[in-house]
Amino acid sequence: MEKEEKIIGAAFPVPKPLLKRILEEGKDVFVKPATLTRLMPGMKIIFYASREDQGFYGEAEVESIELFENPLKILEKYKDRIFLTEKEFKEYIKTSERWRTKGRRARPWIAVVLKNIKKYPKVVKPKRFIAVSGRYVKEKEYQEIQKQF
Repeated sequence: MEKEEKIIGAAFPVPKPLLKRILEEGKDVFVKPATLTRLMPGMKIIFYASREDQGFYGEAEVESIELFENPLKILEKYKDRIFLTEKEFKEYIKTSERWRTKGRRARPWIAVVLKNIKKYPKVVKPKRFIAVSGRYVKEKEYQEIQKQF
């Protein structure tokens, strides 16, 4: 039996103008509704520019992960380390509430503290679509990405 390929991290779409804040301006806290729950410290997060100029732009290592029932608590704890401004984050929370399935409990929010952030020397086009929720990246795909620089 073939062994299951190891998940090494996840890819998340981020609008291109916001990617710069993570990859170049030192913002080291990535936040979103918690969709991929198998992320752990030591795994990689690969940043994908959504909308214009799509592709993988860089990566970071997960230093720590925290789940929050109330996303505003993330703002209290991490303040200006978050890659969104306070106003953008509050808008994001509002927008996310609209997508919630009626009758279901609100999904917790995840705050991922990043380390070893690096911008790729060139943009890498993914072979598979990256949904808004993000998707896991397995070892083989990660190696393919690395080979393209």
